[in-house]
This record gives sequence, structure tokens and C-alpha cells, in this order.
Amino acid sequence: MMAPALLAIIPNLLLGVALGAVGGLLGIGGGLIAIPLLGFVYGMDQHLAQGTALVMILPNVLIGFVRYRQRNAIDLRATAWLCLTAVAATFISAHFAARIDGAQLRVAFAMFLLVLAAYFMWQLRVRPGLGNAWLSPRFLPVVGVISGLMSGLFSVGGGLVAVPALVSLFGMKQTMAQGLAMALVVPASVVALFSYAQAGHVSWTTGLALAIGGLLSVSWGVALAHRFSPRRLRLTFCAVLIATALFMLFAH
Repeated sequence: MMAPALLAIIPNLLLGVALGAVGGLLGIGGGLIAIPLLGFVYGMDQHLAQGTALVMILPNVLIGFVRYRQRNAIDLRATAWLCLTAVAATFISAHFAARIDGAQLRVAFAMFLLVLAAYFMWQLRVRPGLGNAWLSPRFLPVVGVISGLMSGLFSVGGGLVAVPALVSLFGMKQTMAQGLAMALVVPASVVALFSYAQAGHVSWTTGLALAIGGLLSVSWGVALAHRFSPRRLRLTFCAVLIATALFMLFAH
């Protein structure tokens, strides 16, 4: 017979596999879905769910970025600037997030997702073809700052902000934007995880099991993303944002 401890880990590993695949597909590391699930299924408050999700997000986005870069000509210099600005912003906002009421943080996160989805749907309607840059690459560090602030507050906010911004404002194709967003999330996740761990908002046992499961499937999710048309991938991204936000608002 399997030891009880092993039986308890298996569901977390399987959940990690599913989250890793979705994270690789959408370029978000799986944390977007993990956070509400950890709250609803595991009974974690918003702070603990976000901190635990970061344990899984960190290795997932690192592997995801490597896989995206193998398929896209991602500029490492631009990536470095984004990461540096994101880290500084994350450090500030993560300490602030740890002091916000959990229920208020959950509602704020859900509303943040709905606003992002509405914007993404709007720009799909107004500029369905995309591909034209509205802003010069010299403004990329601004994306890093805003993404870092969101990463600190919501754990997964950085990639969610970066992807639509890079696509609609800088004219990047969807898969390249998702790869760059994953790189952006790596250092920001390290800073945010440190802050959440310092505040005692991390379940390492659950998070590590999710991380191991995610490492098994994130590369498959990235490969699947490159089989989707850009429009289909953006619509999938929007659908996941809306579904997650509604779940967080009404499942509690």
C-alpha cells in the first residue's frame, strides 16, 4: 500500500500538471488558476494562496521562457531591462500586499482580471489584425514597472499586464509577448515569494508538489500555444481571465 503522505501528494502533482500545461499555453505560469483553486479547494486565504502559487510559478515561468525563446527571437537586452524594473516595483508592492485584508485583495484581483479581459476584447475588436506598434521600444521599462507592481500585489499580475501591453502597444505577436512576459515574471516572482514567505504566507509542501507537476507539462503547453492561431490564443486568454474572475467573485 502507498504511504498516506504519498497519497496526499498525488492530487497536488496532478493539479500541478494541469496548471503547468495551461500556464505554458497562456504564458502565465499557471498561477492565475492556481490561486482561486487553492482558496476554494484547500481553504487558503488570499495571501496564503498567492504565496503558495508563487512556489509553482517560479520554475514554471523559467522553463516556459526557455521554451518560448527556442521558438521566438526574443531580445535578451529588452528582457533584462524589463526584469530590472519589474523587480524594483515588485519589492515595493509585495510588502504592501501582505498588509491588505485578504477578502479585499481577492475582490481587487477579480476586478483586475475583468478589466484586463475587457481591454483585450476591445482591442481585438478595434484592431483585429494587430501587428502595428503604437509605442517605441524605449518605453518597455514602463511595462516592467507596472507588471512588477501587479506581481507584488497579485502574484500573477505581471504576466497578465505584460502580454496585452506588448501585443497591443508594441506590436509583438502573441507567442513572443507571452515568452517575454514569462521572463519578466521570473525575478519578480523571486522577490514576491521572499516577501510572502517572510510574512508566513506560503505552504511549501503544497507549492513544491504543484511545482513538480508543472515542470512535467509546461513545455507541452508552450508547444500547444504555437499551434493556435494568434486570434484563437488571445480569445482563450480572455476566456480564462473572465472565468477565473467570476469564480473568485462568486465561489466564496
